Amino acid sequence: MSMIIGIPKESLPGEARVAMSPDVAMKLGGKGFRLCLESGAGLEAGYHDDDYVAAGVEIVDRATALGSDLVVKVRKPTGEEVASMREGALYIGFLETCDEDDEILQAMFGKRIRPLAMERIPRISRAQSMDALSSQSNIAGYRAAIEAAARYGRFFPLMMTSAGSVKPARVVILGAGVAGLQAIATAKRLGAEVYAYDIRPETREQIESLGAKPIELDLGEEGSGEGGYARELSDEAKARQQQLLADELARAHVIITTALIPCRPAPVLVTESVVKRMREGSVIVDLAAANGGNCPLTEADEVVRRHGVILVGHTNYPSMMAGDASTFYANNIANLLAIMVEKQGDELVLKDLDEDEITHAALVKPTA
Repeated sequence: MSMIIGIPKESLPGEARVAMSPDVAMKLGGKGFRLCLESGAGLEAGYHDDDYVAAGVEIVDRATALGSDLVVKVRKPTGEEVASMREGALYIGFLETCDEDDEILQAMFGKRIRPLAMERIPRISRAQSMDALSSQSNIAGYRAAIEAAARYGRFFPLMMTSAGSVKPARVVILGAGVAGLQAIATAKRLGAEVYAYDIRPETREQIESLGAKPIELDLGEEGSGEGGYARELSDEAKARQQQLLADELARAHVIITTALIPCRPAPVLVTESVVKRMREGSVIVDLAAANGGNCPLTEADEVVRRHGVILVGHTNYPSMMAGDASTFYANNIANLLAIMVEKQGDELVLKDLDEDEITHAALVKPTA
């Protein structure tokens, strides 16, 4: 008997991604999985039901997709979706919570549903192909640089013509994680003069390898945390950071901020006083908008002008590139399934999720 994977349509307004693309679905079908997709689930990502049918996927109603052995989604399920899942099912997707008492988690536990949170995939070499946070952040960094170039009313590259010449835009990227590094690479490809800053000293080499110039500040402490993430600085270091960064940021024509600390409000890096000093028409693209913003003037899911500066607060860049984002995410899911399931005869059997360090880290359990 096949293991059934259900793919419901994402219900969050504005979410265009789907958890499974036709090409990845075909590969999973070839490995013995049976896939059931809610009709229309892939339309906003550019995938039609016919594309899935050609890949061997069954098109079903919402109740059937949610009632499968294994439900895969992109965004956190709603209470209604959890109510439609069957007892003892497996769920894979982002859970978007740091609270173990979260009501959605508790509803899952009440039905003995075992959730694997994609954001909890550990950042180790073996798990790189399953790291959905990185795959989606990569897209976000690229799309943020494109957004900045589109909003900035001047050229990004040095431009020399018979009608005159202009200097390249000065772009500053704050945060050299996955999103920041992709933003650096994209801004460089667009011809900008790129500078980058990160509190983790080990990022200097990565910044330079992409052709950007690292901004170095002496804060009196390091910001390297666990798992490759930044840790929160002391109040004294935060104040010194803002003071030392101010002059660099005020000279920028474009700032792209990507600084996030897991389960904490985003650190303030671009103060209102800095915004007031920036040139009219400059752009700040704040990738931390959903967590309070790296600039206090940012408004989540809005584009506003403050003190003559354009602040972009989009909170879901991957959804703006839903086709590729969905394919990347589907590959992350497929690679995770490869270590979760083994074939015994003609049947697929779920392994003990606690035996592998990756699934053990991703599996969310009730607190004792």
